[in-house]
Amino acid sequence: MGEDIFARVYALVAQVPYGRVVTYGQIARAIGLERGARVVGWAMRRCPANLPWHRVVNAQGGISLHDAPETVPLQRALLESEGIRFDRSGRLDLARYRWEGI
Repeated sequence: MGEDIFARVYALVAQVPYGRVVTYGQIARAIGLERGARVVGWAMRRCPANLPWHRVVNAQGGISLHDAPETVPLQRALLESEGIRFDRSGRLDLARYRWEGI
């Protein structure tokens, strides 16, 4: 996958404000990759540590396991520290927390 695409993903992730989330598909559409959520997922696996990677969730408002299921509790804790709440099924309310600024 091209480094240019990953750089565009990271530029958008860097903009996600505190207390808000975006989905993989939302980022994909914003960079012109209709149905490119998996590409965004690949980019996020290599996300630089200084970016708010934890603010990217799946289309159901859940945390995706990917290759590192041990990061799920960390991602949830980081989101909760920003005031984001999860329901009993482990999902957050996208209507409430989704950032539409991209």
